[in-house]
Amino acid sequence: MELKKITAIIRSTKLEEVEDHLHRANIKGISVSTVKGYGENKNFFGHDWKVTHARIEIFTRASEVDRIAKIIMESASTGSSGDGVIAVLPVENIWKIRTKSKWAN
Repeated sequence: MELKKITAIIRSTKLEEVEDHLHRANIKGISVSTVKGYGENKNFFGHDWKVTHARIEIFTRASEVDRIAKIIMESASTGSSGDGVIAVLPVENIWKIRTKSKWAN
């Protein structure tokens, strides 16, 4: 089974909506954190140009990546600059700490 890690950086204001759509799509297991940074959409009024966003991380099967990315894009998009990005990375292994076993989802 090929595993992937999806990392999405989205507007903080869209986080609840994205979480709701992922939950309704039966996506099991997401991690969310607050991040600061800038890309095309800089905060010119801040002392360091950084903007606060939400980062969502999901480990999943490769076959689920397109479906999950579509859900995130549809629910996070405002149509304006600064909506965010989605990156997909390969994952070699995932171990469950409690059982000390490899993830076999």
